[in-house]
Amino acid sequence: MTAVAYGGLIMKIHQLKIDFNVTERVKRFVYVYIIEAENCYLIDSGVFGCENQIVDYVAKIGRKPEDVKGVFLTHAHPDHIGSAAWWQEHIGCKIYASEGEKRWIEDIDLQFKERPIPNFYKLAGKSSRVDVPLKDGDIIDLEPNLEIKAIRTAGHSVECFSYLTQNALFIGDAVPVRGDIPIFINEAETRRTLKIIGQMTNIDVYCPAWDKTYDRKMMRIKLNEAEGLINTLKKAVRTCDNDGDIAELVNCVCDRLKMPILKENPLFLRTVECLREE
Repeated sequence: MTAVAYGGLIMKIHQLKIDFNVTERVKRFVYVYIIEAENCYLIDSGVFGCENQIVDYVAKIGRKPEDVKGVFLTHAHPDHIGSAAWWQEHIGCKIYASEGEKRWIEDIDLQFKERPIPNFYKLAGKSSRVDVPLKDGDIIDLEPNLEIKAIRTAGHSVECFSYLTQNALFIGDAVPVRGDIPIFINEAETRRTLKIIGQMTNIDVYCPAWDKTYDRKMMRIKLNEAEGLINTLKKAVRTCDNDGDIAELVNCVCDRLKMPILKENPLFLRTVECLREE
């Protein structure tokens, strides 16, 4: 838990780890954040069925589910939208998300058609309505002295958003991380996102969906590592590419990087495709 002062009051940020399985062999996790002020707000909603874990945590900090007034989705992937429909239907929370991610949130069948992954429906749950579609730079007044600014940080998905409140920035999966599966669909957008985050000032805590929170120094390290990771992947793709089948290219890249486990992840194929295209 991180406490942030604003307007003489204290905003608390709680980080909650949600474990899940993509397949029996592939175990993953995602972090959901709870902003606690006069009311509470979720940054992302984890996977389908994790609402009970979130409700239990909310009770642990002395709050009620009804205190949660909004869910801010960084993007539309299943491990981020899974419990959003529950919060909307049972609690009446407003759902906030970018206009570019809206169609996948409101129609998960369409998302599965365009981006099939194992156990998709067990993770994504059901479609939910985006009550407040956001554009880059939008500022939402949540309560006295508390506002959230939406910042476009695309690349990992079509129009990922990060959310800035006071001196805390919630970045979702916007920054590729070394040692994990590098998933992005647009190289140029991803590099642009790294610059956007790196150039922002007056931020003391960065809140990713994949790791502990970072201070400014650690975030700079992670941004540099991400640039290096993209460069390494790009070099491997260029070395391996003989204009042949994409599956062969993926296999060659994985072998060159000595990361055979990536061959089992269909989403890494899209990363290789976008590096091949640009």
